[in-house]
Amino acid sequence: MEDLDFSKSLLFLAPLAGYTDLPFRYIAKKFGADLTISEMISSNALVHNSKKTLKMLEKSSNEDPYFVQLSGNDEAIIKDAVEILNERDGIAGIDLNCGCPAPKVFNHGSGSSLLNDLKKLEKILSTIKLNSKKKYTSAKIRIGVVEKKPIEISKVVEACGVDFICVHGRTRAGGYKSEVDYGAIKDIKSSVKVPIIANGDIKDLAKAKEVLEFTKANGLMIGRGAIGKPWIFHQIKNNEEEISPLLKAQIVQEHFSKMLEFYGDYGVVLFRKHLHTYSKGLNGANEFRQKINKISEPLKVKKLLEDFFIF
Repeated sequence: MEDLDFSKSLLFLAPLAGYTDLPFRYIAKKFGADLTISEMISSNALVHNSKKTLKMLEKSSNEDPYFVQLSGNDEAIIKDAVEILNERDGIAGIDLNCGCPAPKVFNHGSGSSLLNDLKKLEKILSTIKLNSKKKYTSAKIRIGVVEKKPIEISKVVEACGVDFICVHGRTRAGGYKSEVDYGAIKDIKSSVKVPIIANGDIKDLAKAKEVLEFTKANGLMIGRGAIGKPWIFHQIKNNEEEISPLLKAQIVQEHFSKMLEFYGDYGVVLFRKHLHTYSKGLNGANEFRQKINKISEPLKVKKLLEDFFIF
C-alpha cells in the first residue's frame, strides 16, 4: 500500500455526495490526485448493511491510497462501522466528517454538528483511532459552527492521534458562499504538529499556488473546483495554466466509459450532470445539453461526446 508523503504538496479529492463516486475518483486519481476518499458514508447505513452504502465503498484499481469517510454521532455505531471496514481490504485510512453543513446531517448530530460539542467529537474520533486497523486516521473539519474557533477545534482533533487534518476554511454558517478564511487555516498550521490540508474555493492553478504559499499547508483538498474540470489536478501537478483539448476530450470520454462500467446503462442518466458542467461555456453547450437530456443509449451518447468535445 502506497504511503502519503507529506514532504510534498499533496493533492486530495474531497468527498462530494453525488459526485465523487468510483468513476469520478478513478479519473481524478489517474490525472493527478494523490488521495481519493469515498463519498461520505453514514455509519448507521453501513452497520445496517445498506446495499447502496456497500456499493459506495467500492474502489477502482488505481485508488491507492484510498480512504473511507464516515459520519456519525454514536460511539457504539461508529465502532461497529469501523470493525466492518477493518474486514475490507484496500482501505488505507478512515476519515471522520466533522464539516458537512447539510441540514439533514447537522440536525442528526453528525458532520459539522460535532464542532458544537468538542467532547463528543473527541469521543467519536478516538473511537475510530482506537478500533481502526487501517494505517491512517484523519478528520475533515470546518473552523466552527457560527463562531470561529479553528485552533481550539484543531487541537482537540490532533489530541485524538490523527495523522493529518483537512480544513475547510469556513464555518458551518458560512455554507459554501462566504469568503474562505485562509488565515484561519494558516493559524491552524502554525498551532499543531500534524500535517494540514487546506480546502475551500480552490478552483484553478493560480489559487492553488496562492493558498499553498499563504497557509504553508502540506497540501490541498479540492472538491467543487474539480467538478467539470477534474484535470485541475493535472494542471497543479504539472504547473500548467491550460491543458490540451485532446486531453480534456480524453478525460470526458474515459469518465463516461467508467460510468457505464460501474452503473451499466443507467450510467448514461447519471452522467448527464457531469456533461452539463463539462460543456459549460463551450459553443453550442445549450443545444448539446438538450440532446443529452433526451438520449439514453450509450452508443449515441458516445458519438455525441466524440463530436462535441473536440474543443
